[in-house]
Amino acid sequence: MANNQYKADIGLEVHVELATRSKMFCSCAVVDPISAPPNTAVCPVCCGMPGVLPVINRNAVELAIKAGLALNCQIAETSIFARKNYFYPDLPKGYQISQYEYPLAYDGFMLIRTSQGEKRIRVRRAHLEEDTGKLTHMNENGETYSLVNLNRAGVPLLEIVSEPDMHTVEEVLAYSHELRLLLRWLGVSSGDMEKGSMRFEANLSMRPVDCEELGTRVEVKNLNSFRAMELAILYQMKMQEETLSRGGKVEQQTLGWSEANNKTVVQRSKEDANDYRYFPEPDLPPLVVDSPWLQAVKASMPEMPAAKRARYAGEMGLNGEDIERLVEEKENVRFFEDCLAAAPALNPKTIVNWMLTDLFAWLNINGKAIDTVDPKLFVQLVEAVDEGVINQSTGKEVLVEMLESGKTPSAIIEAKGLHQISDNSLITSLVSSVLQANPKEVQSYLAGKETLANWLFGQVMREAQGKANPQVVKTELQRQLDAMK
Repeated sequence: MANNQYKADIGLEVHVELATRSKMFCSCAVVDPISAPPNTAVCPVCCGMPGVLPVINRNAVELAIKAGLALNCQIAETSIFARKNYFYPDLPKGYQISQYEYPLAYDGFMLIRTSQGEKRIRVRRAHLEEDTGKLTHMNENGETYSLVNLNRAGVPLLEIVSEPDMHTVEEVLAYSHELRLLLRWLGVSSGDMEKGSMRFEANLSMRPVDCEELGTRVEVKNLNSFRAMELAILYQMKMQEETLSRGGKVEQQTLGWSEANNKTVVQRSKEDANDYRYFPEPDLPPLVVDSPWLQAVKASMPEMPAAKRARYAGEMGLNGEDIERLVEEKENVRFFEDCLAAAPALNPKTIVNWMLTDLFAWLNINGKAIDTVDPKLFVQLVEAVDEGVINQSTGKEVLVEMLESGKTPSAIIEAKGLHQISDNSLITSLVSSVLQANPKEVQSYLAGKETLANWLFGQVMREAQGKANPQVVKTELQRQLDAMK
């Protein structure tokens, strides 16, 4: 913002497609939104034909409960589905089955980490509903029209609504990234924003910093990337601040984000819950989550990212940056812990250093996933370096060949004779030979050009074909140079 006279209050509504194989209230398959032919995963139920009855997808409920538990929510023993009435071409029934007064999960919170420290963001509710279809707007030969694809209609959604506890873009991004991590970690959703599996709506208002009452809010809908959300919020913060600064009033509106123009555009004016004419869904009984069912879901929950972070820092001494790179993907954590199990004597920091540098670099260059690497072979390589069988430089070469060929590190080392040279007498001889072959450089070093020690070290390693123990070489080289002074 241009000044510090106003404070933003931001809440997010996040729509998450649940990772089920079938839709929320029928047996239609959930298909890929890009590759599947349009309007092929539809049936009378998700099209809202007369005489059909919806049936609740149990797996969708369990995934929603997991998300609610991860967000520290209360899980309602009884929740009610309702009809949310609004009329759009992509909503074939003319209403959406959702939850209103009695959601599945409520009164939760999530901890986020920012440059200002840790902060708690309250979660008002997380409720189940069904997705709409998708409209594609066309313009051909001067004629405009829209096409509708109902494959997505009826796909299970979880809507997660925060309180307006965020006041900066940094906090919004921290919340949304952590939320996506949690959902992917639990297998609740793919979180693939390019395919619409996770969509954001931001509620934003501005108020003078000395005022406790929230300002008039606007809602920016269908933000399908972190970048779009950031730009839309920054734009609205600026617009509202300018309006308030000149004594104007912010109008309650529903907005969209125009990426082409980098600004928000009005979609419709003031909109409240009563505009949707909610009433209980007559074709669905109350959703009852009894204690045995809830306890079974709780028992299936894995160790969460926050607990991983604390354990890796406290028990293993890993630094924050390395921990974040590990936990950003559950597969990374699984690989790391498989490595620990295969080589319990190795220092966890040593494993992480090899993972985050050489292994990740090779995976990125070759477009491979970490689950294609055998953790047992990987730690054999790390152990070979750690135990001095080969040096670090040779280890990098062996790692690449191991990943490309699938051979064991020991087989590669044996076949190529790569064992590290640590024999003191041999290294003493190599150092002496290099010093005798380079008298000018030695004299320059003795005259004060001490950086030549690194050059001489490189010459010794070249003579040893990279197989000499670097520490032994450095010690012996320094000993012989000091003896010449």
